[in-house]
Amino acid sequence: MSQKALKIAIVGKTNAGKSTLVNKLVGETVSIINKKINTTQELIIGVTNVNNNQLIFYDTPGFNFIKSTNKIQKKIKINLWQAINESEIILFMIDSNKINYREISNHLVLLKKINKKIFIVFNKIDLIEKNNILPVIKKINQDFSIEHFLNISAKNNLGINNMLKILLKYVKNKKWLFSKDEITDKDNIFITNECTRNSILYFLHKELPYNINIKNIGFKNLKNGDLKIKQTLQIGNLRYKKIILGKKGEKIKKIRELSQKQISKIFNCKTHLYLEVVSQ
Repeated sequence: MSQKALKIAIVGKTNAGKSTLVNKLVGETVSIINKKINTTQELIIGVTNVNNNQLIFYDTPGFNFIKSTNKIQKKIKINLWQAINESEIILFMIDSNKINYREISNHLVLLKKINKKIFIVFNKIDLIEKNNILPVIKKINQDFSIEHFLNISAKNNLGINNMLKILLKYVKNKKWLFSKDEITDKDNIFITNECTRNSILYFLHKELPYNINIKNIGFKNLKNGDLKIKQTLQIGNLRYKKIILGKKGEKIKKIRELSQKQISKIFNCKTHLYLEVVSQ
């Protein structure tokens, strides 16, 4: 049986549920979930294999800063467009609770310039009356040519199988990009670093989390099955150190404990995480 594959970019605003969907499709946590803007900064790939078909999903940064010229946000924007250019189909995810037609229209105008098939995916559909989105679908249909409209709840696994069935109709004969047992292009170090970044986003505020670079300096599977990890939190300004550490080290302790808990859950083993704040 010949191999088939399809590359899909998942786009949309921050908190539309893109990372939740990728994790659900893959069956593992490969992309962190956080309510803060642009939790996903890197381009993260999730892979789902169905028989001889390989579906490659690009989890992209949010649309929120698509026109920004800020240095950090410029990199985020490059990663977003890289995924769109690489893909064959675009899943445009919309939070059904926060529908803003003007924003949707503006984003679709940009996406239509790429000349690729677009699926509109209404996420969190379990939280609203389905009839509420019918006028939106009608309006989009009037203004744009859309391949499919899909209703899902990524968190509660509703409509995901139907989405996969539809996507599988678009696969093409081509060699798989990933082996059968690969679910992401990211390694374990990247994923554990992302867990710590997620914890930093949770406990620190404003722009500070985006000015911290996490570097792994130790990753070891111990003989008893535990995992030992050492990471440095690199900062460009030493005045941030007191904020990260907190009073009597309480803040850094909370960051470490939350990250450690998430890593243990993902890798199904007891984790010993050590963090150190250093200047770059």
